[in-house]
Amino acid sequence: MLRAMYERLAEAYGPQHWWPGEAPLEITLGAYLTQNTSWRAVERSLGNLRNRGLLDAAGLLATPEEELHVLLRPSGYMVRKSAAIRAFLGFLFAEAGGSFERLAAMRTEVLRPKLLALPGVGPETADAILLYALGHEAMVVDEYLRRVTVRHGLTEERSSYEVIQRLAWSAFAGERGKARVRHANEFHALIVMVGKEHCGPKPRCAGCPLACFPALLPERSI
Repeated sequence: MLRAMYERLAEAYGPQHWWPGEAPLEITLGAYLTQNTSWRAVERSLGNLRNRGLLDAAGLLATPEEELHVLLRPSGYMVRKSAAIRAFLGFLFAEAGGSFERLAAMRTEVLRPKLLALPGVGPETADAILLYALGHEAMVVDEYLRRVTVRHGLTEERSSYEVIQRLAWSAFAGERGKARVRHANEFHALIVMVGKEHCGPKPRCAGCPLACFPALLPERSI
């Protein structure tokens, strides 16, 4: 059913062209900064970095910590996020000489555990970096996807990240290579779209493209 839901969302919303960002570093920063905040706040922080010419890995790593705190303040948790970003940049230079191209050349099964070992990186952030910044086959599971799958009876409310991720991948079992990456990208973007419009903490099912699919207690808050 999840593949049919994906196709319905694609029909309703069209191509999403995600992730918002023009280069791997900007996309990676967005993946860190979007934790526990809105994308509008992230855009303000990225704008601060852009205006200072700091969307550059070496320049950003050399930026004094206090200055970086000020630039990242709009996204909140700037001390924690600054430390996490600096740790990632150190990792980028240690593992790949500062090159996202060289980092992307690593195998997913090798790279993902290394990302998860970094401070401030959970499965969702790691998979967002892998998929959007590095072009790997990675399925991002977020709160919107959890709500959709739970409310339509596809997963249990307390299902783990891995369980929901396997379910999402099962919708694209026949895909390989670039097609698999493209579908993972569009799937996550479309889930975010329907999540923002209809599947918040309190569902707004009227007019939802997925309203034609069976739902369990749609009035429940999750």
